[in-house]
Amino acid sequence: QVQLVESGGGMVQAGGSLKLSCLASARTFSTFAMAWFRQAPGKEREFVAVIGWSGASAVTADSLMDRFTISRDIAKNTTYLQINDLKPEDTAVYYCAAGRGVGEKPAQFDYWGQGTQVTVSS
Repeated sequence: QVQLVESGGGMVQAGGSLKLSCLASARTFSTFAMAWFRQAPGKEREFVAVIGWSGASAVTADSLMDRFTISRDIAKNTTYLQINDLKPEDTAVYYCAAGRGVGEKPAQFDYWGQGTQVTVSS
């Protein structure tokens, strides 16, 4: 069982930056691929980025890769999402997820956090 707790969300103005964190409870954290998804009101959950168990491989959604960076600190059991140049369309609940493979679909991840709200004002 893996418990995930996100933090770092908030309200920011367009052009600002945020760094989201996801703390994992499991001692086996280093064996999981970790991902970030987001969900805006009335929309489906959207893939943002994923990073492999070692941190050596990472994939970011094409439309976001110039502003979003995923990373992980195995010693701290924490995965991060750095978001720069925030835009109003980035407003969503951001979820982290843990799974056994580097995927881009929600169904490929077994464990989810409760989400952290990011609101960007214009």
